[in-house]
Amino acid sequence: MKVTIEKKTDQLNFEDFLGGVTRIVTVAGVKAGTKEQQYDIAIEGDARVWRPAVTVLKLLVAAWGDDATVWTGRSAELYGDSEITFGREKVGGIRVSRLSHIDAPVTANLTETRGKRRMHTVAPLPRADVLKAEWYGADPERRAAIEAEVAALGGAS
Repeated sequence: MKVTIEKKTDQLNFEDFLGGVTRIVTVAGVKAGTKEQQYDIAIEGDARVWRPAVTVLKLLVAAWGDDATVWTGRSAELYGDSEITFGREKVGGIRVSRLSHIDAPVTANLTETRGKRRMHTVAPLPRADVLKAEWYGADPERRAAIEAEVAALGGAS
């Protein structure tokens, strides 16, 4: 039996990615959040939202542009990074490794903390990988549509 621990929360958290878990999510919409978490990104098939940190938002803007209305339907592969700090404490956080709708890796030199910048790179996320991730939670009708789309892509994985 696989043990799963679900926190009662309205957002994705670092703990959702413990043990090296990655997750491909598809953006269902973006709305304004709070001062601390500027945007709530709704995720298809999940009642929770993704609240990216400012560094991740800057990377999304570098890759997808600053018009959040075009982000709907795009996908991101998320992972947990235990090295993320808040102040001097390592608290962990959610990072992005791959994004759909980019043709080549995107690199941005972003501020990590005051006076400290670091290069962040995201790689392209192939459509076949997005479909594979979606297939596992899909109903039989959607699975058939996904299989047809993968076949049209030439069976790429």
